[in-house]
Amino acid sequence: MTHTSVKTVGAGLSAAALLLLAGATPAARADTAPEPGNWLMLGVSHGDAPAGAEDGTLLRCDPPGGGHPHAEEACAQLSAADGRITALPAQDALCPMIYAPVTAHAEGMWRDRPVTWKETFPNACALRARTGALFALDGT
Repeated sequence: MTHTSVKTVGAGLSAAALLLLAGATPAARADTAPEPGNWLMLGVSHGDAPAGAEDGTLLRCDPPGGGHPHAEEACAQLSAADGRITALPAQDALCPMIYAPVTAHAEGMWRDRPVTWKETFPNACALRARTGALFALDGT
């Protein structure tokens, strides 16, 4: 009988260990402090779309990825600007004079500093000319 109780205790410990490991998933960390490093949640709202009705993605830069279609280029541009979106160099572009406003926003961490940024542009072309690959979320 002692042998059976040892197996039961061992199985109980294994089940407890699995429960503890399941609690250590990223979802369990959602209520903790922000993750350090270089990452941004990027979003673009079109026109008068209500908050939450937007295109968006996660950009991670160590290593580049996170679902952003141009992660390597966007991370390189951010690194050159020390994570300051306002310091990204504007690109020459011929944009149509069509008013179709887009609002871009970013929130996250860069070199362990919090980043919060939001700006409205007259159209998507002007957004792309001003922010480069950072807000090219549609893959173009």
